[in-house]
Amino acid sequence: MNPESAESLKSKLKSGSSQSKVFDLLSDQKWHCRNCEGKKVASNQYAGGGGIQGLERGNRSGRPGLVIETKREICQVCQKITIWDRWTGETREANASANLPPKLVKRILEIYNYIDVIENRQRLPHELVIDHRFPMERWGKSEPNHDVNMSETEIRNKFQLLKKDSSGNHNLLKSRSCEKCIETGNRGTPLGLEFWYFGNEKWPDNIPQSGSEAEEGCVGCGWYNFEAWRTALNATLKQVESQNFLE
Repeated sequence: MNPESAESLKSKLKSGSSQSKVFDLLSDQKWHCRNCEGKKVASNQYAGGGGIQGLERGNRSGRPGLVIETKREICQVCQKITIWDRWTGETREANASANLPPKLVKRILEIYNYIDVIENRQRLPHELVIDHRFPMERWGKSEPNHDVNMSETEIRNKFQLLKKDSSGNHNLLKSRSCEKCIETGNRGTPLGLEFWYFGNEKWPDNIPQSGSEAEEGCVGCGWYNFEAWRTALNATLKQVESQNFLE
């Protein structure tokens, strides 16, 4: 995609926002340490939707995503190995999610009975996040508008409910895990458990990193489908228990 000028991109960001501040830092197209430079600019939002991640995604209002490189390197200021980011000066097609129509939001919540999938607890609507199973970091392009009349099967295949309350945000934990997976090639470990119901820790070599075909590489990770992950984990534990009993 042909690069857009820094001035033009800057004009599409909200003045004074975290994204605008992060863009100012990266606009020189040099490497910057997240620990000693990034956090001063946007605190804990630097790597997330309010910073790097949001800039990479772009939006549905005409702002393209930025091509941002990431590496690990020792920082002479921090005196430790940290994550560094650099904008290449290039842009790409926006990779933003479509807003869910209120009618569809209500249907999704009702289908799952307002129960978050990890703690298996019924919650108030404002304590729940409708999570796309396939993380948007891997979409490769913006999401098309949603059909408010999509079937229950489509809803269950596409979404799950995660909690977001004063004690924790599971959607944020998933996002961080997906970022790490993209960076390292090591798939997620929900609750610190190294278990995958399909495949193993490594992202499959034959699966692309982004685009619709990348979803296949997410299958087996608990963050992609926590219910299937938990069911498979319980079945595995029962099988091990049965084998130990027979011995």
